[in-house]
Amino acid sequence: MPAPTIPYAPRYVPAPITKEQLEWAELPIIDFSTANTAEGRAALTPQVCDAMQTYGFMYIINHGLTQAQNDRIFDIADLPFSQVPEEEMSRYTADIKGSGSYRGFKPRRIWEIDNGVRDQLEHYNLHRTITELQTHPKALQPFLSELRTFTEYNHNNILQPILQILARGLELPEDTFVKMHGFYDKSETYLRFMKYYPRTEEDEKQSKNVWLKGHTDIGTVTILWSQPVSALQILCPDGKWRWIKHIPNALVVNIGDSMEFLSGGFYKGTIHRVRQPPIDQQGYSRLGVFYFSAANDDVLLKPLTESPVLQRVGVMRRFDDDKAPTSEQFRKGRTAAYGLSKLTKKDDVVEEQIIYGVPVRHYN
Repeated sequence: MPAPTIPYAPRYVPAPITKEQLEWAELPIIDFSTANTAEGRAALTPQVCDAMQTYGFMYIINHGLTQAQNDRIFDIADLPFSQVPEEEMSRYTADIKGSGSYRGFKPRRIWEIDNGVRDQLEHYNLHRTITELQTHPKALQPFLSELRTFTEYNHNNILQPILQILARGLELPEDTFVKMHGFYDKSETYLRFMKYYPRTEEDEKQSKNVWLKGHTDIGTVTILWSQPVSALQILCPDGKWRWIKHIPNALVVNIGDSMEFLSGGFYKGTIHRVRQPPIDQQGYSRLGVFYFSAANDDVLLKPLTESPVLQRVGVMRRFDDDKAPTSEQFRKGRTAAYGLSKLTKKDDVVEEQIIYGVPVRHYN
């Protein structure tokens, strides 16, 4: 029988890797080749838990997909931005403020960054089931089965072992967090394609070269497929911003607020931002592929105090347990408010808003 053919997608050509000498964040690199066994996960637990306590970020290599498969996903990821007419895409625009969901298309210039400067990024968000809760533009339709295979791989082969390891680090049953992240359960775990575009010199000046303010993520675990345009920075434990370095076919993984809440502060939601790339990458767009995970909508975001580790080291609470929001409440509140509601200025760097009683800070 002839081999099945895959639909054609124009080749996405990324920017060259920067040659600038930047101050890189020294993040742990975790070899995931053994994460599919209980023994392998047990061996990885000290490394992963130390990374998520210290930095809240880590790299993962040997995750099971090849560079060619990685390239293919980026070819598909560019389609919403390069192959969908504006009029068609407008029919798929997300009602972010009304629904508290990013599902669909986010156009440019709807968020204020600073001093009246508005964002220059677009993203297209796909619920992880791809077709069960959402329809898609014509240009994406030939690729939907590939995207479903990709989301299943992210969920079952990358996210699930991470969740198992994080539970081990708290001396909880390995399936503790896995049960809160059912692929078919109600939640807003999703795939995102995102593209940043170069800005004017005046916009760069007015926004202090910041493309997306310093923030922590909403959900539990974020999986970013590494790409070559250097722009992501994290606020390191010593208070300095450092760049995330591109490692070909690696993942950049970080903890979000929801996991920080569930772990009683044991795992850290680290502040990160996007800024103007180094000089030899300015003028290029920046295409990203993400798998954002969130706990099931009905999960209460309060510390798992049955953890023997938390009983020994103590719990850091951001709110009283009886006031803990559900995953759905916190996610919808954060999503609807981001970039669209007024922030309270705390000082020259920090702005704050309150979401379901939880102070959420933005750093500029």
